[in-house]
Amino acid sequence: MEWSNLLNETRIRVLMGGDPSGKSPGELRTEFERDYGRTVFSTPVRRLQDKAQVFPLVTDDFVRTRLTHSIEVSSVARGLAGAWVGRWLVKQGAITEVSRADLETVAATAALLHDLGNPPFGHAGEDAISEWCRAKLRASSIPLESQLARDFLGWNGNAQTIRLVGKLQVLADKFGLNLTCATLSATCKYVASSDQVEKNVQDRSKVGYFFSERDLIKEVRKATGTGQARHPIALLVEASDDMVYACVDLEDGVKKRLITWEQLKKKLMDLTSGCEITKKAIKDAEDKIGDALSGHARDEGVAQAFRTNAITAATEGAFEEFKKSYSRIMSGEYQHSLIKQSSTAALIKACKTIGSEVVYKCSEVLKTELTGRRVIEDLLSIFWEAVKPASPSDESAFAQKALLLMSDNYRSVFKDALEGIDWAAPVAPQLDTYYRLQLICDYIGGMTDSFATNLHRKLTNG
Repeated sequence: MEWSNLLNETRIRVLMGGDPSGKSPGELRTEFERDYGRTVFSTPVRRLQDKAQVFPLVTDDFVRTRLTHSIEVSSVARGLAGAWVGRWLVKQGAITEVSRADLETVAATAALLHDLGNPPFGHAGEDAISEWCRAKLRASSIPLESQLARDFLGWNGNAQTIRLVGKLQVLADKFGLNLTCATLSATCKYVASSDQVEKNVQDRSKVGYFFSERDLIKEVRKATGTGQARHPIALLVEASDDMVYACVDLEDGVKKRLITWEQLKKKLMDLTSGCEITKKAIKDAEDKIGDALSGHARDEGVAQAFRTNAITAATEGAFEEFKKSYSRIMSGEYQHSLIKQSSTAALIKACKTIGSEVVYKCSEVLKTELTGRRVIEDLLSIFWEAVKPASPSDESAFAQKALLLMSDNYRSVFKDALEGIDWAAPVAPQLDTYYRLQLICDYIGGMTDSFATNLHRKLTNG
């Protein structure tokens, strides 16, 4: 891979044979800065403010939502890519100072986009969508081992993000946000299609893109020169996400009084066998707060200071791993997580373990996830009645009303997909079902937690 290709500023509309994007007179921003602006002002980003990071439907003003989480990841990714990796690459003569600024901006944008496709109620929502679709697929003509079926059986927010920014979030045409090739490529956390997933290989462990976006991904890979490998910036974004959520979820757990600082400290030391990086992050945090606070206020203060220290250490660890593995990364051979291979692997793994045991399994989270699962399953069933294959005589007033409730954008994309089917081909009925399932997954997957809950209550008289 070469940075001249990796930082390709061609927009996907042009890449796919469309007209160039217009610019306002006097526009001074680079194409990558324009990507960042489009992302910040996009509807899916605004919706992140009502999508849970850990605690769904909370009224507290101090715990994180998907939006605050994404902003934090974007900040860390900007620093890791620009201040650490970018400056090192300039010193190595691999890129220019102008390209360093581009690398930084692409990383910040890709990080802001990274959770855009997450459905209501997070991973519980992903599971609900996949399991509901499994039941429908069994009654369809689509073989469960096919890519068309596996798109739904492995449905996840990462692949849906690519669909959102590449097609669904319509600005003026069918190319979504019409991002640059570099930004879209850096947003691809996983590289496997649904029928090529390998659970034990980091970059292929989940569905990276759906059948419906295969042509776009193919052309973006050619344009950026990544082939079957991840874009190097995607590795930096993944590392930023790993370190941020592992640390800040514990901070939120302390704020919610799910665990005290002393309990957290002991668990961290036990799980890391008292490694020097962990001990230093803890000691520096306690020294910073000192005796200025007491009780729960001290717990919160030390937890915040620890979060800062841990992320700083993890950033340096990810940078050192990137440098050490640079030749393998650029040759497309690196299939690991920077964090898992870094000097802070034990610390971040411990943070994730504690989060899983203490934070993610607290009664508040579990109850709301169970409720959310029911909400999503019911909504999928209701709207399936509006889109399932049926003869014109089977269409009901209820189905027509349900269909009209859906987003105009999504219905337009659905209509275009149906028009593109070769109805003489044997696979046509399978594609018909595929696109109908995808329409309701697009619609319900794009809802916020509150919107889904309120719509469910209205439609079920709950």
